[in-house]
Amino acid sequence: MHLIRAAVVAALVVVGSFFLLAGTVGLLRFPDVYNRMHATSKATTLGAASMFLAGAVYFGPGGGGLTSLVGIVFLFITAPTGAHTISQAAHRMGVPFHGDAAWPGEDGENGD
Repeated sequence: MHLIRAAVVAALVVVGSFFLLAGTVGLLRFPDVYNRMHATSKATTLGAASMFLAGAVYFGPGGGGLTSLVGIVFLFITAPTGAHTISQAAHRMGVPFHGDAAWPGEDGENGD
């Protein structure tokens, strides 16, 4: 049973590391704040959640495992909220999109 638990923890750490690396590469490579925000909020949320889940599997249902599960809930609430707030602030400051993209409804279309 310990071997299965160790394999699950190792798999979750590998998956988490992959998504955290992908989010970091996206942060460094994407051209504007909106794309960078997407990379950091989506990929790193999955990566960090996988790491927290690995902690929950490793420590079990009490103590550290429960703390890890609470961390996942907190992360899923705060990461999208923070990304939305950053997006709104960038839009209000007039930060343009990369290329010819535009906000829906601002280029003469009403989104229908």
